[in-house]
Amino acid sequence: MRSGNPALKENTFLDLGSGTLVQGDAGAMSLNGTVNKTALLLVVTLVGAMFSWSQFTAAMAAGNPGAIMPYVWGGAIGGFVVALVTIFKKEWSPFTAPVYAALEGLFLGAVSGMFELRFPGIVMQAVGLTFGTLAALLLAYRSGLIKATENFKLGVVAATGAIALLYLVNMGMRLFGFGGMGFIHESSTIGILFSVGVVIVAALNLVLDFDFIEQGVEHGAPKYMEWYAAFGLLVTLVWLYLEILRLLSKLQSRN
Repeated sequence: MRSGNPALKENTFLDLGSGTLVQGDAGAMSLNGTVNKTALLLVVTLVGAMFSWSQFTAAMAAGNPGAIMPYVWGGAIGGFVVALVTIFKKEWSPFTAPVYAALEGLFLGAVSGMFELRFPGIVMQAVGLTFGTLAALLLAYRSGLIKATENFKLGVVAATGAIALLYLVNMGMRLFGFGGMGFIHESSTIGILFSVGVVIVAALNLVLDFDFIEQGVEHGAPKYMEWYAAFGLLVTLVWLYLEILRLLSKLQSRN
């Protein structure tokens, strides 16, 4: 039950009170319940994104692009804080997961508006590729074409950790005025290959998430874990969308 997603890791589906899995149909996690809650979180994210997108449009029309920054920073920082709370207090996920989805929606809508302004049409491409990847990997997983073996899990977790460490080092370098690692943001060949690699790793995390959710259902995880599992899957989808958006922007900037 290992996952590269920090929200879905080993022991996540353990009951926090007793340290053992909850049994029984009435209070147990179900696949349909998880799917429904994932869909609900996606709707909340979409509503938040549409609102901040409209605010971005209004801000640009008024010649005041700085007015959108509260949505960017508020959504990013607020979403990060709520995500941490959800990870450490899983039983709160029925309440914190929708809040996270709303905050991420505000962030994504504002950021997407910025990308769309520079590269018209890029947002719909990124959305289509994100959900297309989700559907393709879900089909591959359900058909047995891709199996979440232990070696597969270890490889994806290691790659995800390496990317996270690289991003943290880059942030630290930029914070202290060292300029950071240019290939992360630049549209050079190395930069594009790096983004392709990150998109692949983010996509493979979906396979681990599918497996993790399936394991939770089979072992009778607590009912609230439907919300938590949906939250974890949303974390991966947000990451995948942003990385696809970054990759497409690099490709289009070279044209």
